Amino acid sequence: MIHKITLVVLFIFLSFQVFAGTIKGQVKDVKTGEPLIGATILIKNTKLGAATGLDGSFQIKNIPSGEYQIQVSYISYKTLNIKVKVENKEAIVNIALEENSQETLNEVVVTASADKSSENIARQIERNANQLMNIVSGKAIEISPDLTVANLIQRVSGVSIERNSNGDGQYAILRGMDKRYNYTLVNGIKIPSPDNKYRYVPLDIFPSELLGRLEVTKTLTPDLEGDAIGGVVNMVMKDAPNQLEIRANLASGYSELFINRGFTNFNRNQINSLSPYEMNGSSYGATVNDFPKATATTQTKSPLPNLVGGLSIGNRFLQNRLGVILAASYQNIYRGSNSSFFSSTVYDTEKTSRITSLLERQYSDQQARLGLHSKVDFRLNKNNKIQWYNAYMNLANSQLRDTKSTEFSSGGYDLAKGNAGLSFSTRSRLTQQQIINSTLQGNHSFLEKLKLNWSAVYSIATNKIPDNTSVSVLGKRENFIETKTFASSMSRRWEHNSDQDYAAYLNLAYLTSFDDNTLEMSMGGLYRDKSRENFYNNYQFQPKNAFTQFGKDFTNNSDINWVLNNPRGSVASALTYDATEQVAAEYLMAKLQTKKWQAIGGLRLEQTNQDYEMLFPLGELRPTGRQKYTDFLPSLNLKYQLKTTQFLRTSYFRSLNRPGFFEIVPGKVVNEEFQERGNPDLKRAIADNFDIRYEVFPNPTDQLMLGLFYKYIKDPIEYALSVDATRGQDVFYSPGNYGNATNYGLELDFIKYFQRIGIKANYTYTNSSITTQKIIRERDVNGNLFSKNVLQTRPLYGQSAHVGNLTLLYKDTKSGWDAQLAASYTGERINTVSQFLDNDLWQEAFIQMDASLEKSLNTKWTIFVKANNLLDTPLRVIIKNTNPVNKDIYQDVNSKSNTLIRQDFYKRSFVVGVRFKM
Repeated sequence: MIHKITLVVLFIFLSFQVFAGTIKGQVKDVKTGEPLIGATILIKNTKLGAATGLDGSFQIKNIPSGEYQIQVSYISYKTLNIKVKVENKEAIVNIALEENSQETLNEVVVTASADKSSENIARQIERNANQLMNIVSGKAIEISPDLTVANLIQRVSGVSIERNSNGDGQYAILRGMDKRYNYTLVNGIKIPSPDNKYRYVPLDIFPSELLGRLEVTKTLTPDLEGDAIGGVVNMVMKDAPNQLEIRANLASGYSELFINRGFTNFNRNQINSLSPYEMNGSSYGATVNDFPKATATTQTKSPLPNLVGGLSIGNRFLQNRLGVILAASYQNIYRGSNSSFFSSTVYDTEKTSRITSLLERQYSDQQARLGLHSKVDFRLNKNNKIQWYNAYMNLANSQLRDTKSTEFSSGGYDLAKGNAGLSFSTRSRLTQQQIINSTLQGNHSFLEKLKLNWSAVYSIATNKIPDNTSVSVLGKRENFIETKTFASSMSRRWEHNSDQDYAAYLNLAYLTSFDDNTLEMSMGGLYRDKSRENFYNNYQFQPKNAFTQFGKDFTNNSDINWVLNNPRGSVASALTYDATEQVAAEYLMAKLQTKKWQAIGGLRLEQTNQDYEMLFPLGELRPTGRQKYTDFLPSLNLKYQLKTTQFLRTSYFRSLNRPGFFEIVPGKVVNEEFQERGNPDLKRAIADNFDIRYEVFPNPTDQLMLGLFYKYIKDPIEYALSVDATRGQDVFYSPGNYGNATNYGLELDFIKYFQRIGIKANYTYTNSSITTQKIIRERDVNGNLFSKNVLQTRPLYGQSAHVGNLTLLYKDTKSGWDAQLAASYTGERINTVSQFLDNDLWQEAFIQMDASLEKSLNTKWTIFVKANNLLDTPLRVIIKNTNPVNKDIYQDVNSKSNTLIRQDFYKRSFVVGVRFKM
């Protein structure tokens, strides 16, 4: 009986399998052929259906034999109904959907286009770009683990990032070229930097959620500004949608660092934004009462949870002729790090560095980041369009740094007995950075062949560091017991700068055709007038009683009675200066398109006039200065279509890198660990750049790119520690031109989507070389110590030989799951250039791993999780040698052949939130 039942069940099962079939296929855009991700396929009068995956494919299994009505739908596309016959095998159906469209009363055709933030659109722009370009799509930005552009950009091929003291990304390094060799655009317009010395823009000021996409351009054409040897970062902000769209998100999280230690902060609301010198005039003699105690009063407690929120509203009006979008992002993040820093120097004729002190630091950072973005575009008619873009970016970073310094070179140091000289310091610093940009643009067509576009731009970037307070207290260690002893000193410092731009762009293009070929000839230029103001003032204090004792006279730094040493401050600094710069550029360019070839070539001319004036020269021989030069920048880009989906690109372009404003000011600045001095003789760097890239696009979502690049750089600008014999053997950190340099490498970029799985991988090998002078010390026959210079070849500052990314994606549209695991590898690179032979500081190689997870609850609501630094990767800086003396001071368990100089731990951080879209 049991055998009969088993046979019946088996027969029914096999019958079901024999008479059941599968419908599978792919859904694409009828015009572009792009796969449509998330399209819905329903079998009418059944409960069967599916949604397309990352490659636009779908599959519906276990369908009984018969004829069915299939309904295919996708947002902003016409719904399609088709008949499909299913037998006991697979029915393959490839479906092409057509976009909805409408015609306005003024005969302006407005098409409801596909999502401009999609991966498909990003790949299409890369394929059709005039330059070598890599793009992160808006959709990839939304599901990525990264909250800022600085962290996001590390996912791009050939890009590594330089991090700040709390472990977040801050600057981009492209193809091994330091941050100074790149420039930053917003919607194609260059923006100024809030930095008080340099030109490069800190990317951590930009919330990533405001972007429609992120573009990294690695070659130049004549219509692009020429001061990019590494590349160009362009942040394309969100555009007005085709219909009313409201997006909002709210999230909270925490840093694992503050589970085991407190967060120390100060009251930043009581800080004077201006110094007594500025508030009361240059002749005013300040007193201790002019300085509030807020920055010297600290408290330690657990921080509040992190808060992240965003809102954007967009729509089109007047029969789609007027588009408006308003977007805002706010982030209040508590971050920090635990850091160990070993000071070192080279003694006598020793060839290796000797450790002199250990600085153990705890950073507590509160970052309040606000981004506002608006864009209005108005189409007058089919030939004329005007748009107005405005952006406001603000980053307020409140940082408190506690430091304990152990002196190894002092006479009282005894490791065995636990004795050492100590000092303690607390620095309270509020840094407020802002970037404001307003751009009015017009696009006009005449007779369908002549095109004109123009831009009028106002931008200003500011940086304010009011009442930067440092308090030092002496201490001691006896029998391994550490105590504070006497108050030592205090400094109060004000710094602020502004960088203001007025710019105008004009481009004219004429399009003609002959023998099925098209030729576009264009010309144009820009004029930018830049002005910069820098202010610096420093007040020094000492205790009223030289023996102000901890525990008796004070327990908090705000309790100490101080005496002001310099009532008018030290405003006479190299950081108090004015600078101006005028850049005028003109170009001619031709673009020829044949059936197989595309050629873009031309010449750009850039004229630069850069001035500075030290407001307090202090005997400097060159208190004012000017650099004026003209550069001819030719370029040629060729693209050849090998097959329908395969292309070969090659390019040559010449570019330059201008000195920063402070870099040519000759005065010195005394920093905490070194003195810094400008160089009025610093030249611009000139580079000849060569590229070749093979591209394969098997379908609109997948790609394979393999490229080679070579750069020859004349007069590269590098920073190094050097001795100024004219100033008493003082050691300065200063910029210089170091002969010539080369930089070559290989790039591989791979993207492949399966139905639910996606893989993004890239790898870059870079090899750079520069030869500079180094110092070694020897003794003559009489025993006298002397220094001599020798040549040493090394990589460029900041260049890693190996940089790679691997991102694994998972998407199940039907169930609403999205997941991403992203790993970034950065090889070792020079962190600081030493003046001594074989004593450069190197940052060790590291892996950064991040993840994100999303679940769509319905068409409007999504919950998400983002996690950063999953491996708790530290920053480690080393010198590639050892000194036998150091073994009595510390033991680096990770290496016995290197000297550890710095080690920072940041811990993991997590964000959990909800997103709304209507």
